[in-house]
Amino acid sequence: MKRPLAYITAAGVSSDHENTKLAAQYCRTVYEAGFSPICPTLYQPLFLNDAVPEEHKSGIDMGRDLLRRSHVLVVCGHTVTEAMKNDIAVAQRLGITATTLEGILTVKGQGRR
Repeated sequence: MKRPLAYITAAGVSSDHENTKLAAQYCRTVYEAGFSPICPTLYQPLFLNDAVPEEHKSGIDMGRDLLRRSHVLVVCGHTVTEAMKNDIAVAQRLGITATTLEGILTVKGQGRR
């Protein structure tokens, strides 16, 4: 069965370790709901230095390209940052459905965790 691509956007938290752990949890939940998760915040820090302006821009560009290829945008967490608002706006402009993690679980009949 081919799984639709789900782009995951989420706010960062206090530490890189916590960000990675939370992003991995979001990916696992989306995977279990039947999607192939795409989460640049999970892997881009492994090879991009966000403090370098050119690499920061490259990260944004790569993320946008992956979002364009996705079937759905999944907004995770309780805080919506400017970067997340940008992801939502891009998805809207491209006609890509945006939903929350809870929305994905409800649609897939897994509303209760």
